[in-house]
Amino acid sequence: MGRFFLAEMLWSFGVMIGCSLVLHWCNVLWLNHRKLRRKLSAQGMTGPPPHFFHGNVAEMRSITTRCRPELLPQGQISDDWACSIFPFHHHWAGRYGSLYMYSTRQKLNLYVSRPDLIKFLNLHKPLDLDKPSTIAKTPSPLFGKGILRAAGQNWAFQRKLIAPQFFLDKVKGMMDLMVDSTVAMIEKWESMILQSDGTVADMYITKDLNSLSANVIARACFGSSYSEGKQIFAKLRALQYALAKPDRLFGIHNRGFLPSKANRDLWRIREEVDSLILKMVRARQEENRKALKPEKDLLQMILESVDVDGAMNEKARDSFVVDSCKNIYFAGHETIATTISWSLMLLAVHPEWQDRIRAEILEFYGDRLYHHGSLDFETLRKLKVLTMVIQETLRLYCPGIILVKEATTDIKLGEIVVPKGVILWTSIPALHRDPENWGPDAQEFKPERFKDGVSEACKHPQGYIPFGYGSRLCLGQTFAMLEMKIVLALILSRFSFSLSPEYRHSPVFRMVLMPEHGMRLVVRKI
Repeated sequence: MGRFFLAEMLWSFGVMIGCSLVLHWCNVLWLNHRKLRRKLSAQGMTGPPPHFFHGNVAEMRSITTRCRPELLPQGQISDDWACSIFPFHHHWAGRYGSLYMYSTRQKLNLYVSRPDLIKFLNLHKPLDLDKPSTIAKTPSPLFGKGILRAAGQNWAFQRKLIAPQFFLDKVKGMMDLMVDSTVAMIEKWESMILQSDGTVADMYITKDLNSLSANVIARACFGSSYSEGKQIFAKLRALQYALAKPDRLFGIHNRGFLPSKANRDLWRIREEVDSLILKMVRARQEENRKALKPEKDLLQMILESVDVDGAMNEKARDSFVVDSCKNIYFAGHETIATTISWSLMLLAVHPEWQDRIRAEILEFYGDRLYHHGSLDFETLRKLKVLTMVIQETLRLYCPGIILVKEATTDIKLGEIVVPKGVILWTSIPALHRDPENWGPDAQEFKPERFKDGVSEACKHPQGYIPFGYGSRLCLGQTFAMLEMKIVLALILSRFSFSLSPEYRHSPVFRMVLMPEHGMRLVVRKI
């Protein structure tokens, strides 16, 4: 009798626990979601009606399937590519405007692509808008807990550590290695042209630009070279391509824990990358033991920071160093290489701007660049036409195409109150091509719009965000702009470019905006 009573009590207790869990998840998945939704609806927000369990995920998949872009004929380009990347945002913006809400399972999202509201996102405290935990899990194999994925105080600590390495005085000291790496690539191109017919060659330049930017970041921050870290960059790119699926980014599925073949491959590549970076770190630590005065590059600063933090055990220290290196390797070379690629593509289509850049180079440098002369920082700053071309490239083909933040407290966007827990999404291509802000020629390549600077280029300058906004503004902005100016100035002083008949224009999202089939250009020696 006693056993029966005990079993009945345990069963009743189990039922109570089960009901409590069901009620809890019902509150999380639906009631809390409806509460947030009502708060936004009361302020005039609309959007696609959500399904009880998956929100708008099914509609997102359906729109993505229907909106696959047509492949353009070889040698042709079109500026109408932005709507093919995350097409559900483009589709809903056409129906609900540039401010609307939608749901991905239990999360409520607010799409914000109104330039007049972006300025308010810049005004909030650093931790009021943070990385969403649901999104941060997705690129974990690539970024670990590094600065590109970190949130809260962890992000603040890493920013304080890394930012000084990209201050202007530090970046100026990197100019020579940027020039040396570019000159090496120029000599390779000259050799390829010589092997062709002596004056011109149809070249696939993507790998060379990737190698160039990888070499610069490796030497500047880690004291190594691209040749030494070639395996690291190759495996990081494999991770990048595997993770750059919209399903993963938008939380449409969350099965990263299952031992599927795709996930097992991800885990294997991540372990290989971590092992290679740790090998490099161990080599540096061994050098430090022998050196009287260790080199003060970024890797050294990271190593010294974990030595000071006695709270970390050895495994945690290794993980922090490896994740920091992966983030810098990725952010410091991928975005720069792709922006240079898009710049050359646009200049190939608009050769008159090549001529204007060369005329400007001749005015300020004479023939020094043609003979691989040194570049000085102050003169480089005077290359206004070159700067305008880079700014316009970043407007039309910004490497980062989506910004995601989660409100960690109630925030205000003008008169709109965004409740805590809402995830804000901003489409950079939508902002950068908004005709109401940029004018009826917003889709066209017109660098002259920047002749008086960003502040005069459009109605709402805060709507130009190639390096992000607010506290998470790209730490390497000065470094990136300087490298792009040096590379473009040197190669445009030696070569002219036109579009290859073999070029296929197909911008795709692979963590950054990339040419799907690479960049093929006809390169002519001047």
